[in-house]
Amino acid sequence: MTNKNDAVDVQKLLLSAEEEGALSAEALAALAAADLGAQIQAGLGVAVDDVEASEVVLVTVMPDDSGSIAAAGNTQAVREGHNAVIEALAASKQKDGILAHTRYLNGHVLYPYRPVAQAERMTAKNYDPSLGTPLYDQTVVLLGTVIAKAQAFAQSGVPARSVTLIITDGADAGSYRSKASDVKAIVRDMLAAEQHIVAAMGIDDGSTPFRDVFRAMGIEDRWILTPRSDASEIRKAFRMFSQSAMRASQQGGGFSRTAAGGFLGP
Repeated sequence: MTNKNDAVDVQKLLLSAEEEGALSAEALAALAAADLGAQIQAGLGVAVDDVEASEVVLVTVMPDDSGSIAAAGNTQAVREGHNAVIEALAASKQKDGILAHTRYLNGHVLYPYRPVAQAERMTAKNYDPSLGTPLYDQTVVLLGTVIAKAQAFAQSGVPARSVTLIITDGADAGSYRSKASDVKAIVRDMLAAEQHIVAAMGIDDGSTPFRDVFRAMGIEDRWILTPRSDASEIRKAFRMFSQSAMRASQQGGGFSRTAAGGFLGP
């Protein structure tokens, strides 16, 4: 299938989300950039019909691959943190209903949505942070992918919830298409649907007011982590996300309790 056709398919999913009230016109406009369809398509992964679970949780992670991660000596900590999340979810009782997707902050798709047990680990070969920080542009792509995948499941009668983690060690630098307000419009709609958790981790760089940055993107305080630039602190923050994702994947109200409680839990 060509990128053109892929983009049309994604656009249909987003339009149907708007028609059903899950997306506002403002959020849809933020997602309607000409080249976004192919980028979102790259993350959609496994076909809905190939997933046998009666309900699914989409766990989506966007690790920062900017050069400052390497300059601060945090490359291995980010790798280990991501991999620990995947391993914990893959070992959980809920694993059959969890799909994972990782896309780096500069747009590289490490793996599209797939059963968490098949998720690829970050290694020295596939993660070498050396690029910029297009935080707003790529967050829009990432959240568009979450929305499109959740909508595809909803159209097939399968309830889908999502837990997303955005990671950066600096403020936006390099976005040319989207602003913080665009991200906020999308996050606002996702939270209003009560089917999504959007979390963020700002690894301290000594100067960026991460809570202000993430608030401007619509992310709630209880879903913001600001670990020090220290390997043990970064791994601890990833563990907190992992625990939250596991709580959210539990049936019987686990998602709603987790969403209300934030990183500290219900």
